[in-house]
Amino acid sequence: MNLKNEITKLLKETLIKIGINDVEVKVDIPKDKSKGNYATNIAMQLTKKLKKSPMIIADEIKNKFITNNIIESIDVVAPGFINFFINKEILLNIINEINNKDIDFGRSTIGEKKKINIEFTSANPTGKLHLGHARGSSYGDNLCRILDFVGYDVTREYYINDGGKQIDNLGVSIKERYRGLCGFEEKMPIDGYYGPEIIEIAKKIYKESHENYIERDLSFYMEIGLKSLLNKIKEDLKHFRVTFDIWTSEKSVRDKGRIEETLETLKKLGKTYEKDGAIWLKTTEFGDEKDRVLIKNDGEYTYLTPDIAYHLDKFDRGYDHLINVFGADHHGYVPRLKAGVQALGYDAKKLDVEITQMVRLLKNNEEIKMSKRTGNVVTINDLIEEVGVDAARYFFAMRNINTQMDFDLDLATKRSNENPFYYVGYAYARICSILRSVNKIKEVEKFETIDSIYAYDMLEKLHEFKEIVENSAKNHLPNLITSYLYDLASLFHIFYTNEKILSDDEKQTNERLQLIKAVKIVIRNGLNLIGVEAPERM
Repeated sequence: MNLKNEITKLLKETLIKIGINDVEVKVDIPKDKSKGNYATNIAMQLTKKLKKSPMIIADEIKNKFITNNIIESIDVVAPGFINFFINKEILLNIINEINNKDIDFGRSTIGEKKKINIEFTSANPTGKLHLGHARGSSYGDNLCRILDFVGYDVTREYYINDGGKQIDNLGVSIKERYRGLCGFEEKMPIDGYYGPEIIEIAKKIYKESHENYIERDLSFYMEIGLKSLLNKIKEDLKHFRVTFDIWTSEKSVRDKGRIEETLETLKKLGKTYEKDGAIWLKTTEFGDEKDRVLIKNDGEYTYLTPDIAYHLDKFDRGYDHLINVFGADHHGYVPRLKAGVQALGYDAKKLDVEITQMVRLLKNNEEIKMSKRTGNVVTINDLIEEVGVDAARYFFAMRNINTQMDFDLDLATKRSNENPFYYVGYAYARICSILRSVNKIKEVEKFETIDSIYAYDMLEKLHEFKEIVENSAKNHLPNLITSYLYDLASLFHIFYTNEKILSDDEKQTNERLQLIKAVKIVIRNGLNLIGVEAPERM
């Protein structure tokens, strides 16, 4: 329960009782806790509207307030503040609730077991996964973890783009590198792939067989390249703690005849027309800026056509909702894809598309440039080697994916409080160290010695966790989790500095040990939602 939100809700209900329902209600946390756990200046906001002094309005609100067992008392102080004091027993009860639920604390059932498909990463299997893929993979995996935690039936899906021109270029690139190893002149295409992994595949073909493969057709090189690079992608993602339930190939969608089925359906629904020898989709009927080509005048499909068929295939699998996580260069693609889904008769609201913005990698305050085609790429493995999986996952989770991100390598590796990951991790490790130092923590039925503002600040924050997770799920914002964890860690560090946890008083010691154990559980559960392992030692 988010106590602040609960008071806001009760305050709004009270205002309706006195005839006020069109005003923004704001509840704050006073710096001086002697003035209450929460406070509002709503009475001063209503002075002009009600033509009364704020003190009179505040008294009216207090007298009409719809209370419950959460609030212990309400004070009105000049010039018209309303201060709320929380029932301490309500605050303290969260400790045993957390410790009893343990790994399940924060879970909810708002997802109602609805089937949701999240397709993310889906990098073309033409090279190694780079920094942009790392951000999208981290985000997609975090979203899956969070939605699963609040009760959705989540399927993680990777769409393998193995049916387009890029795979032809991959085959040509490998074949030309192989020709070079055989002593022939390489004729690398301008739009080919120049990364070291392409040379490695060619060398492997050359070393593993004495047979001359120069005359083999392109499909031979495409198949070997696709298999090799896809296996490497799977290994790298697993290393980054990202796994998938389903790997769907574009080629399999084509082979099942889903494209022809999709085109026939769109034609029957009157959503296509022929112009200049091409087949067009009436995407403008669904808000797109112009109609889009499905089949070019040379008979080739555009990128959009198999993608619409792929989404038809996903809907046919019975999902209630689809989420796609796309890269930064896909903004313009979203309206036409949604238009395609609507043209097939599906509700566009059942498809959400999240766009991950660009990442700049900084070292010594300078940007590290990268280019996929030339092979000058910062890969997921490079990043892990530099900062570790946990720091990388934490730093990606800190930022809203809708904003561009500067990933500071120097900051991510700093062992100081400047590093947000270190700051949160150190709070967890410090608690682990304290708990290891005692033989046994006794259960506490009633907490009677916890009475400091530092403890109550932590307790209020612990009450917020479940709602933070739910908001993160509803809004697709894993960064809400990291913001919360940082705040909780900060409150713990303040508590640790100002309170003695271990003492000769057994009851006092046990109560504080139970409190910090609850903080430890919440930090661990929160970190798990963003794919970070909580460090027991630092």
